[in-house]
Amino acid sequence: MKPHELRPPKGAKKRRKRVARGDKSAGRGTKGQKARSGGGVRPYFEGGQLPLVRRLPQLRGFYNPFKKEYAIVNVERLNEGFEAETEISPQALVEAGIIKSVTLPVKVLGRGKLEKPLTVRAHAFSHTARSKIEAAGGEIEVLEFKWVRGRR
Repeated sequence: MKPHELRPPKGAKKRRKRVARGDKSAGRGTKGQKARSGGGVRPYFEGGQLPLVRRLPQLRGFYNPFKKEYAIVNVERLNEGFEAETEISPQALVEAGIIKSVTLPVKVLGRGKLEKPLTVRAHAFSHTARSKIEAAGGEIEVLEFKWVRGRR
């Protein structure tokens, strides 16, 4: 097959209806809103009945007052900028540029590999992070965080 032999499949192309060519009603039927120029209804019009888009409540989302947000740090990031046997706290993570601020509690997750023994102080640890820190010869210390209900 050559490019000049390409054709759309039979029935894929339909000639447009040429209106106003001699017929008394110009192919628009008789009278009514749809027969007038610029006439017609908007896509969601339901004949005067309150349209579905107005009957449904607006989506306003949902706020979960019990959601707990954490500043997340993966184990692999603890290799950067910390010497072996260092004590890592949320404040030290801010100074190293790993997290932005200490307003949120810090949770350590287990992605990556830890290559040196570190003492890590955070508010929460995943099971894999806990085991990787201890396997590297480090220690973990869980800090307390007072949750304020409904804070945004």
